Amino acid sequence: MSKKSNNIVYPLAFPKGTKYLCELCQKPANKICERCRVTYYCDTEHQQTDWFGIHEKICQSLIPLRVPLPFLPSEEERKKRDEDLKNKKLQLIEYTRSIAQRYLFEGDYQRAIPGAMTSLKLVIEMFGLKSVDLVPSYLILGEASQGLGNLSQAQEYLSQAEWTVIKSPDCPLPILSKLYRNIAMLQIAKGDFDQALRNLANDVYYASEEFGTENYQVSGGYFLIANIFFKQGKMDVADSLYRQVVTMWHAHLRQVVNKKTEISELDTILGKKDEDDRDTETLELASEAEAKKVLYSIYEIRRNETTPDNQELTKIEHCLSMVHFLAKEYDKVQNYTDLLESKKDLDEILRSELQRVIYFIRMK
Repeated sequence: MSKKSNNIVYPLAFPKGTKYLCELCQKPANKICERCRVTYYCDTEHQQTDWFGIHEKICQSLIPLRVPLPFLPSEEERKKRDEDLKNKKLQLIEYTRSIAQRYLFEGDYQRAIPGAMTSLKLVIEMFGLKSVDLVPSYLILGEASQGLGNLSQAQEYLSQAEWTVIKSPDCPLPILSKLYRNIAMLQIAKGDFDQALRNLANDVYYASEEFGTENYQVSGGYFLIANIFFKQGKMDVADSLYRQVVTMWHAHLRQVVNKKTEISELDTILGKKDEDDRDTETLELASEAEAKKVLYSIYEIRRNETTPDNQELTKIEHCLSMVHFLAKEYDKVQNYTDLLESKKDLDEILRSELQRVIYFIRMK
C-alpha cells in the first residue's frame, strides 16, 4: 500500500451531524483511503490490516455503494438503480466471505477478519440485525478469533450466531451445518471431544440432508471427526473416515477437471480459443483452500504410516494434482503428474486423465 492511501482527515472539519467511523472497530476515524475516499480508519494499523485483508481487492467496488446517490426523476430509473445496487452488495457479500474463508483454511486468521467484517456490515445494511444471513459472517469471525487464541471472543461470536439461528425457524440447512461444525471446533480447542462429536454428527446430518451423503461439502465434518479419533488413538475409525474424506474430494475434483478438459478439447476441435480467465469449471476460492488444507493433512498422515497404503497415496496425490490444476499452479501439477506416472501399477484410465490435463496446460 503506497503512502498516498494514508490520508489524514479531521473530524472537526466534517459537516455538522456527520460521523465517520473506523471500518474495523467503529471508533471515530481520522484517516481515509485516498483511493476510494469512502472508507475510514482510526489509525494506520487498522488501515493496513483492512487493506491487506480485503480492501485492496474491493476498494473501487465500494465507491458506488457509499457515495450519495443523485436524484433520478423517473421511478423506473430509481428501481433499476436500486436493483443494481442490491445485486452489487450481494455479490460483494459472497466475495468478501469467500476471501475470508480462504484465509481461515490457510491459517491466516488476522487477514480473515476484514473480509468477514465487511460482509457483516453489508448484510446488516441490507437485511437488518436479526437476519439469518448474518450467521456465516459471525462464524468466520468466531473461527478467526479462535485461531488467534481468543476463545472468549470466539464464544461471543458463536453465541450471536446461535441466537440468530434460534430466532430463525426456517434457517437454511447449510448454515445449520456450519454452525454445529464451528461449535464443535471450539469444543475441540477446549478439549471437550465428546460434545464436539455430538455437534459434528449434527453437522454431517444437516450437510447430508442438503447436499447428499457422498457430496464433498459433507467431508469437513467427517475430517474433524477423524481428527478427534486420531488424537484419541482410535486409528481404525480415523483411517476409515480419512478414506471417506479423500473419496469424496476425489470424486468431486475428478468430475470438475474432466469436464474442464473435455470442454477445452471440444473448443480446440471447433477452432475456438480457450480463454484462461473464462473458468467454465473451477473451484471457489474457499473450496480450493479447504481442499489443500484437508488433503495435505491426510497426505502427511499417510506418508508417515509404518506401512503406507500405496493405493490410497496415489488417490491423494491425484487429488492434489487436480486441486493445483484448478488453481492454475501448473508447476505443481507437473510435479505430481511425474510422481504418479512413475508408478508401475498406475491405472490406465488415470494415466489417460493425467495426460489430458498436461495437454490442456501445454495448449495455453
